[in-house]
Amino acid sequence: MPAFDSSQFTPWLLQALCAAFLAILFLQSGLDKVIDWKGNLGWLTGHFAKSPLKGMVPLMLGVITLLELAAGALSGAGVVSLIATGSPALAFFGALLSAVSLVCLFFGQRMAKDYAGAGGLVPYFLLSLAAIYFTRMR
Repeated sequence: MPAFDSSQFTPWLLQALCAAFLAILFLQSGLDKVIDWKGNLGWLTGHFAKSPLKGMVPLMLGVITLLELAAGALSGAGVVSLIATGSPALAFFGALLSAVSLVCLFFGQRMAKDYAGAGGLVPYFLLSLAAIYFTRMR
C-alpha cells in the first residue's frame, strides 16, 4: 500500500475500492444462489418461461453461479493482494470476470424481455469496466 501522501495512493485506492465493491457484489450474489438454489431455480424458471432459453435455466443458473463466485473470489483476493503486495493483477482478473458475468446477466434479462432489469445492470457493468481500466497491468 502506498503512503497516503504519495502520488500512487489515489490510483491504488481506486483499485482497492473497485475490487472490494465487486467482491461484495458477486460473492453475495453467488452465495445466495448456492444457499437458495431451489428458490432461485424456481424464480428463474418462471422468469424465462416465455423465452427461447426456457429449457436451459438449470444450466444457465449453474454457469452464472460459478462466474459470480469466481469474479467475487478473484476480486476479494485482489483486495488482499493490493494491500499485501500492491499488485493489481488479481483485481484485474476479478474485474474482467465481473464484466463477463454482467454481460451474461444482461443477455439473460434481454432474452426474458426484462428491460428494466437489464437496465439496472448498466451501472455495475460501467463499474466493472472502470475497474478493468484502473487495474490494467502495466
